[in-house]
Amino acid sequence: MNLTLHVWRQKSAGAEGRFVEYKANDVSPDMSFLEMLDVVNEDLITRGQEPIAFDHDCREGICGMCGLMINGVAHGPQAATTTCQLHMRHFSDGDEVYIEPWRATAFPVIKDLVVDRGALDRIVAVGGFISASTGSAPDANSIPVPKDNADLAMDAAACIGCGACVAACPNASAMLFTAAKVSHLALLPQGQPERYDRVIKMVEKMDAEGFGGCTNIGECSAVCPKEISMDFIAQMNRDLLRASLFSGRKSGSKGGSG
Repeated sequence: MNLTLHVWRQKSAGAEGRFVEYKANDVSPDMSFLEMLDVVNEDLITRGQEPIAFDHDCREGICGMCGLMINGVAHGPQAATTTCQLHMRHFSDGDEVYIEPWRATAFPVIKDLVVDRGALDRIVAVGGFISASTGSAPDANSIPVPKDNADLAMDAAACIGCGACVAACPNASAMLFTAAKVSHLALLPQGQPERYDRVIKMVEKMDAEGFGGCTNIGECSAVCPKEISMDFIAQMNRDLLRASLFSGRKSGSKGGSG
């Protein structure tokens, strides 16, 4: 198939960006979206032009590096799929495809389609560690965990931190990401000692990084490649309320009701 690509090109964070048109010819439907961009870049290099900068790493839908806005949708048209796992069979011959970086104040553009998502790492960092006894590994059955809690914790821990939720949200909110990171520890016994201090610190950091507030539109969960539920936002809001009452601190969250 032959495609017309409109790719956002921007030399640096302070430079003006614009869409540049490229032709992608003889694209195999079995290629991944990133493999298609690789072919385009090989052609650009052959012609002495600068290749398109884009993030990637594992290309297995695990690392969360490959986030792109494709025709206005985070990660593209296929639900529950990362950009690297999106295949060209989901496009048709002659299609025009618009490719952009994540758009959010907290995700400044580094170059072309690459953005700095360090704000998400900093939110996780302020959450700190869990308290656990050192020494030999405890027996797996020594700390009983209800199956419902274990399943929910695994669902929350599936978040790969790609930032699609932020890119899709009209408010550029990081509530779904933060809620997933807060909740997967809040649901387990090992996460209880720091539970309420953790949620306050992470929400305060989220606000300080410049992410917008949650108004429960639902775009975040709709584009999440791991299908993280908005229920975790409600879980985090409940913990945040309890933490604020216990500590006497005012919550700085701009998040909406869950």
